[in-house]
Amino acid sequence: MQFWVGITDGDWFKQLSAMKPDEVNFWQPHARKPALMDPGTPFLFKLKSPVSKIAGGAFFVRFSVLPCQLAWEAFREKNGARSQVELSHRIGRLRREEARPSTTIGCNVLAEPFFFPPEKWIDPPSDWSPNIVVGKRYDSASEPGAALWTDVLARLGRIREEEMNTDALYGADYLFRTRLGQDAFRVLVTDAYHRRCAVTGEKTLPALEAAHIKAYNQSGPHRIDNGLLLRADIHRLFDDGYVTVDPSLHFVVSRRVREEFENGREYYRFHGVRVQNLPETISQQPNREFLEWHNQHCFVE
Repeated sequence: MQFWVGITDGDWFKQLSAMKPDEVNFWQPHARKPALMDPGTPFLFKLKSPVSKIAGGAFFVRFSVLPCQLAWEAFREKNGARSQVELSHRIGRLRREEARPSTTIGCNVLAEPFFFPPEKWIDPPSDWSPNIVVGKRYDSASEPGAALWTDVLARLGRIREEEMNTDALYGADYLFRTRLGQDAFRVLVTDAYHRRCAVTGEKTLPALEAAHIKAYNQSGPHRIDNGLLLRADIHRLFDDGYVTVDPSLHFVVSRRVREEFENGREYYRFHGVRVQNLPETISQQPNREFLEWHNQHCFVE
C-alpha cells in the first residue's frame, strides 16, 4: 500500500489537533496538483523543521482548486486558521504576494484525521531529505516505508490497525464507504457537476451550493449521488419543497410558487426540462432512491 507524507507547519497542526475535526483542508499556497492519489490513501503530517517529526495524518478524499474565500466558506477553522484574514495572511506570506479573496489555492480534502501527542511523534524515514518542500510517497511493503507504517499503526491501536490493513479500504469505493463530512461533500459535488448548476448551467462559483437530495437531518448521507449542485436560490426552493428533480431527472416546479408568490417565471421556464448538467460517472449521478424520497417527503405539488 502506498501512502503520502506531506509537510505542514506547526500552527496548522496545533489548531486542528485541538479541534479534532472530522475532516481538514490540507491547503497549498499554489494550485499545483500534488502526486496522484486514490481516495482513501493515507496522508501523514510531517511538521516543518526544526521540529521535523511526523505528528499525525488523515485519508485523502479529493484535490480541488478553490478561491481563498470559498476555501474559507467551505472549511472555515478546518483550514487550520482562526479566521479568513489569518488564512489569507498565511497564503500571502508563502506566495510572497497579497492573497485576495479570488486567489486560488490547492485544497487537499482529507477525512478522519488523527493527531499524535508529542511524546508519540515519529522521526521521518531514513531517506528523508531536507530539500523536500512538498512531500514524498512511500510504500508500506518496502523499506523505509514499512518501518514508518508500522510505527503509525502502533500508535493508532489494534482496532484501527486491523481496519487500515484491509486493502479494500483504499480506492474508488472509499468515497461510498467512509463517513465523509459536510465540507468534503460540498467539494466533491461541486467538482462532479463541473462547477455548474445542474438545472440552469450557471457557472458563477460563489452562487452555487451543494444540495442534499435526501436531507442530512433525515439520514441522507454525504455522498455525491445524494447531491445536486444548484444555484443558491434554487437550492433554497429545493430544500423547502417548491421544486424537485423527479426520478426521470426532469426538473419540476410546484404550482405553489405561482400561487404563493404570484410569480416564478424564472423557475417555470425550466419546468419539465431534463437536467442536462450531470456527473460523467454514472455512480455519481442522482440516486433514484434519494430522488423518490425528495418527491414523496419534501416536494409539495
